[in-house]
Amino acid sequence: VNRDRCQRSDLSGNARNCFLTGNPDSYRNFIGKGLRCLLDVPNTEVFSNAHHGLGRICSQSSQPLGEKISSLQINSIGQLPHHFPACNIQIIRSFHTSPSLQAAPVPLFWIIVKPAQKLFAIILGRSIRNWWKALPPNKRELFKESARKNKWKILLGVSSLGVVFVVFYFTHLEETPITGRARLLVFGKEHFRELSQMEYDMWMEQFKSQMLPETDARYKVVERVVGHLSESNKDVPQVSALNWVIHVVDEPGVNAFVLPNGQVFVFTGLLDAVSDIHQLSFILGHEIAHAVLEHAAEKASLVHFLDFLSLIFLTMIWAICPRDSLAVVGQWIQSKLQEFMFDRPYSRTLEAEADKVGLQFAAKACADVRASSVFWQQMELAETIQGQPKLPEWLSTHPSHENRAEHLDRLIPEALKIRESCNCPSLSGPDPRLIFRLNMQHLLESSKGREAPNSSKQDPSKPKLDFPHT
Repeated sequence: VNRDRCQRSDLSGNARNCFLTGNPDSYRNFIGKGLRCLLDVPNTEVFSNAHHGLGRICSQSSQPLGEKISSLQINSIGQLPHHFPACNIQIIRSFHTSPSLQAAPVPLFWIIVKPAQKLFAIILGRSIRNWWKALPPNKRELFKESARKNKWKILLGVSSLGVVFVVFYFTHLEETPITGRARLLVFGKEHFRELSQMEYDMWMEQFKSQMLPETDARYKVVERVVGHLSESNKDVPQVSALNWVIHVVDEPGVNAFVLPNGQVFVFTGLLDAVSDIHQLSFILGHEIAHAVLEHAAEKASLVHFLDFLSLIFLTMIWAICPRDSLAVVGQWIQSKLQEFMFDRPYSRTLEAEADKVGLQFAAKACADVRASSVFWQQMELAETIQGQPKLPEWLSTHPSHENRAEHLDRLIPEALKIRESCNCPSLSGPDPRLIFRLNMQHLLESSKGREAPNSSKQDPSKPKLDFPHT
């Protein structure tokens, strides 16, 4: 559901294209294509936190992160794959979890009927075109004349339909938790809880042989970080209402996601990619924010609303185009315009909001929030050394690593104020961002120098980068 296991659909399919639970393009590919899960933690747009006084946003647990969690033995960023593995899961696997007479959740019902809606629109538009072609010329003229005489009635009918959509939109607006942003919400939270349980069963079936036991040190690290984040933010009703359950998957992909019902999935590849406990706290805070802000239900609501509107245009395309081949091209253009003008920008907005809230969660947990931008600078550097192509951000559902790091740098001063207001111990030592900048050029030069003499022994596309601990 929320892939925020969400699928990052950059066209290149490189490591930048990911999918986080809480970000829900997954509904679009839920049928037929299965689910893909990839990590990504976004850049953020500043949301209004003025309505939460700094003196009130902290829970009673402001114990330093280092005291709550033993030192994380996660070294530098490891080798990054060119692409993340896809998780292909047939939706049919989820049906055995529900009694045969139980009604399907509303989101699942609309996902199933969506192909039928499009098929109906295509058949209707094509039938209108064939009917018009079959009319004798004299009847065509009579029809045009009648349309001209009744143009105001036709305009009134079209306007009334538009008013219905506008009224529907504004009557289904509500405020986003924490940020207070107005958003469209068609599907109820309880329905998504049911759907996320079905998705949880699919993930458990997929990774049942790769789950780390609770006694594993890596599992304990994730458990403690999530536990500390939830305890430090228990003053947020949406955080305390969910039961956060940890699952650590032994997979090399740099990936993590949280389902709307509080099921947390972390891949060991992510644990290899972060440099310290502070980076991990921010990333998991971001994922928790997706669930708390109910981004899965929000994105699915918008996608459903836009798809329903697009049925009108789809019918017109098949009615107006003289041939089926042109109608297919027109339908493809219409879908791409919707994707790049609405779907992807909206996904980036949700990722930005989750970054902002996740940074706040990490600050209240006394993490060093300055490490958040360092993580994305490390990812950007790794891609640069690997020679991965850079695509424009508008082609992606997520902000670029570079823009995300820059935006986090703008948010960090406010996060530091939140951290200070929570009575966290002062940060000692140099700024990790400064350490990274001082070492970046040296790392790039040394990695290039190693490529020539060691080309026969080492794959230059997967360099080992040793970043100092912050």
